[in-house]
Amino acid sequence: MSKYIKIEGIVEINDYQDNDLFIDEFIKFVEKHKWYFGGGSKEVDENGENI
Repeated sequence: MSKYIKIEGIVEINDYQDNDLFIDEFIKFVEKHKWYFGGGSKEVDENGENI
């Protein structure tokens, strides 16, 4: 049996980093624990609005 967790929020990263770096590191974390992630990510401004 599996459990499911839904994540909603914003992660603040340094200006010189980007979404690709963040998602790569996030997926490494998920896979390290033998978990799975289904979904997506996108870069937004400080108000959470699309850029």
